[in-house]
Amino acid sequence: MNWKLLGLAAVAVPAFAAPALAHHSFSMFDADKTVALNGTVKEFEWTNPHAWLRIMVNDQASGKAMQYAIEMGSPGQQARVGWKPDSVKPGDVVAVKIHPLKDGSRGGQFVSAVLPNGQQLGMGGQRNNAEGQ
Repeated sequence: MNWKLLGLAAVAVPAFAAPALAHHSFSMFDADKTVALNGTVKEFEWTNPHAWLRIMVNDQASGKAMQYAIEMGSPGQQARVGWKPDSVKPGDVVAVKIHPLKDGSRGGQFVSAVLPNGQQLGMGGQRNNAEGQ
């Protein structure tokens, strides 16, 4: 048996598997809760591994606009349900539903959105139901 080849394989297999292990879980989101937010788009990042939607939401207690960071699926997943890199732009008013972060931070996991043109889009990688979810 070729020990060098076996040794190389023993090193290579874990090295190639490491990126798969780097992907995070979604345990930081409270999947049992859904929160509706109305806000103005600050930024839409169409990037891998996850797209991000950042919106400014008026805080009822302080009256100040607060930023919410909403994690979406990958651009490929988002494209399958109708999202495009230019679906929203800064200044657009949107209504979104999210699974909030368990720690109470301003952000969450994307569930659905109503875009400025009235189009409803749901979760990336999944087909929309009648409600866009």
